Order: sequence, then C-alpha cells, then structure tokens
Amino acid sequence: MEIREVFARNLKAARLAKGLSQEELAFRAEIDRTYISSLERSIYNASIDVVDRLAAILEVEASDLLKRSPDKK
Repeated sequence: MEIREVFARNLKAARLAKGLSQEELAFRAEIDRTYISSLERSIYNASIDVVDRLAAILEVEASDLLKRSPDKK
C-alpha cells in the first residue's frame, strides 16, 4: 500500500473517531473541504505542514497519520 493510501485511511479514521465532518475538519484547518475529500481518496499528496496541522486538530501525532497497519504492508 502506498503511503498516500495509508495517510488517507488514517486521516479518515482519525476524523471519524473525533466525530468531525470533512467540512468541520477543513474549517478548523483553514483549508478547503474538497481538499480533505481529495486527501481521503488518495487524490492529492499532503505537504508535511498540512499533515502536522491536521494531526494537531485531530489530537494525534503526525506520525500516527503515516503509520502503516501491521497487517497492511
């Protein structure tokens, strides 16, 4: 699995765990909702700054958003 797919899955899971919509996450991160959607669908690559900003809002470490599941390599 490509790192972009790993990030997409982890981002969506973290967002849902916090009970946030794409719109709310985008608002808090001061980015467009369509960008969040594109990240969750592995369309775009996120910059390291965006990864850090989203992690802070989701209250996780940036590295958690890039961590592969043990069974998905």
